[in-house]
Amino acid sequence: MSQSVLLTIARASIEEVLQGQNTINRHELLEQYPILSEPMATQISLYLGNKIRGNAKSEISRRSLLEDIIYNAKAAAFQDEAFDPLVTSEYLHATIQLTIYSPDGELSHQSEPILKD
Repeated sequence: MSQSVLLTIARASIEEVLQGQNTINRHELLEQYPILSEPMATQISLYLGNKIRGNAKSEISRRSLLEDIIYNAKAAAFQDEAFDPLVTSEYLHATIQLTIYSPDGELSHQSEPILKD
């Protein structure tokens, strides 16, 4: 599975809240990528430019990788108490960094903003 699938899940999670509709087909993703059903902890960090804009991290792997990415992406965007909830204009310029804490070690992936300055 490519890093772009994982980052797409993180972006789609935030978009679900901004658009007010469920768009992630969990069943299809789990069928295509069985590893997403494995319990793994993640961390999602949002950046605007070089500045942190939101962060959420799981301390232990109690959810599936899929559910943990979805949960932490939404938490980083809308529930980080250090920031106001993310708005669409910020989202379009945000970089998403996803870190997975797997049994094999830490893996980190980063997306590009949808709109570049």
